[in-house]
Amino acid sequence: MRIARFSHQEGIKYGIVDETDLVVLSGDPMFAGFEPTGERVPLADAALLAPVIPRSKVVCVGRNYADHAAELGNELPAEPMLFFKPNTAVIGPGDAIVRPKQTTLTSFEGELAVVIGRIAKNVPADSAMDYVFGYTIANDITARDLQKTDGQWARAKGFDTFCPLGPAIETEFSFDDARITTTVNGEVKQDGPISDMIFSVAEIIEYASAAFTLLPGDVVLTGTPAGVGSFVAGDIIDVEITGLGRLRNIARDA
Repeated sequence: MRIARFSHQEGIKYGIVDETDLVVLSGDPMFAGFEPTGERVPLADAALLAPVIPRSKVVCVGRNYADHAAELGNELPAEPMLFFKPNTAVIGPGDAIVRPKQTTLTSFEGELAVVIGRIAKNVPADSAMDYVFGYTIANDITARDLQKTDGQWARAKGFDTFCPLGPAIETEFSFDDARITTTVNGEVKQDGPISDMIFSVAEIIEYASAAFTLLPGDVVLTGTPAGVGSFVAGDIIDVEITGLGRLRNIARDA
């Protein structure tokens, strides 16, 4: 089932994607269930928004693909390397990625995003998937120069607009043969299988929930394959994941 959050006639609604239509739901399905209102909205008439605004946090995993760690000259982590993005960094499909004046080197990082559906604390890996509501696409935008000079990643990863999410949440996702592909102005920059992740989704949830409580609506970014690179104002960045669709954003300068 594919769930979209969208704007239509000056209102924000949730709906199930049904081919060319949205079956409008009574509320956020994470909390209100999948109760339809009887209304249908053509996809062409709706503006898709970020499918979820995290209630508290975006949890990210760094260096979770060996080839990406290698391309940046980093060693492989022995445990998941966690950092946060604030929920104010989240934008949706079609929204502009704003390159702030503090940086001269911004990078894209296409990633699989996991949406948490239940309160999760000290969750073992063998039951971790029971706490997942669904999956979507993310672009972990990074001010690469600030990442190097700051010594930690909060500012470099946390600027407003630095966490595009979308286009929808898929509740049933197959990891088999799924790939992440990122293009800039139509040119392929990243193309790697999700199976190359060092730490699985279940292992990440176990590790993170042992440190802090994951809340419904929190988002977990699971890392990026090799091929990350820079972009400038005017560039069109597309991230595609098999079975999840395409997330497109255009960059502009502040």
